[in-house]
Amino acid sequence: MKDNYKVGIIGATGMVGQRFITLLNNHPWYTIEVLAASPRSAGKAYKDAVGAKWAMDEEIPASVADMVVMDATNDVEKIAEKVDFVFCAVDMKKDEIKALEERYAKAECPVVSNNSAHRHTPDVPMIIPEINPQHIEIIPAQRERLGTKRGFIAVKSNCSLQSYLPAMAVVNMKYPIDHALVTTYQAISGAGKTFKTWPEMVDNLIPYIGGEEEKSEQEPLRIWGHIENGVIVKAESPVITCQCIRVPVLNGHTAAVFVKFKKKPTKEQLIEKLVNFKGIPQELELPSAPKQFIQYLSEDDRPQVKADVNYENGMGVSIGRLREDSMYDYKFIGLSHNTVRGAAGGAVLCAEALTAKGYIQAK
Repeated sequence: MKDNYKVGIIGATGMVGQRFITLLNNHPWYTIEVLAASPRSAGKAYKDAVGAKWAMDEEIPASVADMVVMDATNDVEKIAEKVDFVFCAVDMKKDEIKALEERYAKAECPVVSNNSAHRHTPDVPMIIPEINPQHIEIIPAQRERLGTKRGFIAVKSNCSLQSYLPAMAVVNMKYPIDHALVTTYQAISGAGKTFKTWPEMVDNLIPYIGGEEEKSEQEPLRIWGHIENGVIVKAESPVITCQCIRVPVLNGHTAAVFVKFKKKPTKEQLIEKLVNFKGIPQELELPSAPKQFIQYLSEDDRPQVKADVNYENGMGVSIGRLREDSMYDYKFIGLSHNTVRGAAGGAVLCAEALTAKGYIQAK
């Protein structure tokens, strides 16, 4: 494995694209070689293309400020020649995204996608690297379908899942869960917005996020699934029912979770499993991996967005208020950073796992 890979960011002017830029600035393995966006941004210097839409706390890195933006849809072959792989975070219709990502893959350019378009394509792995790294092994079957040698598509799961699914998945490895009830309280940056661009969200709460509840109920079953005959077969349990609410928070998705186990463990057993868990990213010491994936906070009023959203540089998951419940076995609160672990950071960690496993290679 080399330690210098040329990377493209497709959808570089959007909020997740911006987060990719900040996370990849000074990355030990990856160097940004290409920024691509819509035709209206193509041909402009990145700083001019993004302009007042830049929403990150830090300045635009000098290494990309003057980089000329390429056309994400019309320059596919040119981009594929310049880079070893791309991150994709475009704002287009789902069928257009599916077609675009397949074009990159068929141009022998691996795609690590933040988009939802391919999350249910049977031979595309949807990866939380600590939880289901074995799904990476579907890639040879996907390459056979696409007719590619290098190219493939891998995706990360929906941002809201990261606030509760890691904890559920980790304990489920030892203490099988029967069913769960989840309500997520989701930050406005998950919609690509700030309070400046979405003033209606100040002092407001919207009890609906289009498509989010279906994703929150179905994607975990795919992550818990197994590979069979060249496709990923969804698990049938644990069954999750979910409500998703948009709240006036900039960054950080919170979840209130109620869990019923097949055989009830003790609270101490659950906490021990959470805090001592190490996955492939921790074992391989991948550059973006949190040293401790899940922290448990014993205070009654934690986790809180202001105090805990940046735990492990936004790549860790915070759990608190684990206690017995009168109808379910236990209930708890989860928190994750939606644009870091939940979006760009989760995709970068996914790419690091794919690189470490030899699926992404330098040309």
